[in-house]
Amino acid sequence: MTAVRLLVADDHPVVRDGIVGMVSSDPGIEVVGEASDGAEAVGLARALQPDVVLMDLRMPGTDGVTAIRELVRLGIPSRVVVLTTYDADADVLPAIEAGATGYLLKDASRDELVRAVHAAAAGHASLSPSVASRLVDRVRTPEASLLSPRELQVLGLVADGATNREAGARLHLSEATVKTHLLSVYGKLGVGDRAAAVAEGFRRGLLGASSSPVRRPR
Repeated sequence: MTAVRLLVADDHPVVRDGIVGMVSSDPGIEVVGEASDGAEAVGLARALQPDVVLMDLRMPGTDGVTAIRELVRLGIPSRVVVLTTYDADADVLPAIEAGATGYLLKDASRDELVRAVHAAAAGHASLSPSVASRLVDRVRTPEASLLSPRELQVLGLVADGATNREAGARLHLSEATVKTHLLSVYGKLGVGDRAAAVAEGFRRGLLGASSSPVRRPR
């Protein structure tokens, strides 16, 4: 049987060495390259055509999700298994949506890691239990319930052009409380600013008629 050709992408040399050591003990896996960031991972994937890329998410320069999107855009057939310490929705969902085949946490055992690499090479998904549970919850839970009613109100006012102070006055909240709600919204939607939160809110249907945001007076 031909060994699975594997590329390992992680910005920490010690972590890469540990991963390579773990998987290299399996005769069915051949590590063909190592990358220290997402851009290098894409370049090596183009040159080496590995079967599977083990991809960290948070790396300097080009991050893992951006690298996954670029691999898909370039039509590189390598399967990607994310290997990270982060399992929040804001990390998991963008990676899966970008095209990751698997998602494991760095506390995974050697056997779990090896199984995930072989599964990905065969085109099968492999998810850590906590990640699988999150995805199941998202399927079972309507999108609109991602944000609390108050968070939806704040986001609706922001979409209508209100400042934090104006939103606070309309909702009888302090400006600091509005900011706290906005930060929570950012985390849940996986965004970093007001404009991105509004755009993502519309994309997910959170700012449609069903969300009934409070409108500021004209």
